[in-house]
Amino acid sequence: MNALPVRAGSLPEAAVALLRALHDALDLPLPGLTDADERAYHLLLHDRASRARIILECVLVNDHDLGPAAERLTAWTAEGPVTYTPWTDDRGAA
Repeated sequence: MNALPVRAGSLPEAAVALLRALHDALDLPLPGLTDADERAYHLLLHDRASRARIILECVLVNDHDLGPAAERLTAWTAEGPVTYTPWTDDRGAA
């Protein structure tokens, strides 16, 4: 495959906004060590992945505009913030 590379900087602003919204929706910190944190992490990740899939289907199958799709996913992501305790690595600090 000898296609020329395509970089985010060469894409239309709406396409970059959608890529950023997808990244932000799926970029969750790892959960703490408790079962409750693990459950909350998996539920939130499942919810956000489902919403990202919905947005992608709207854009790819139903030809929706990228800008409003990015805005909708960003709003959905804000409605479901991280509520669990994220994992931290203290590297054995006392």
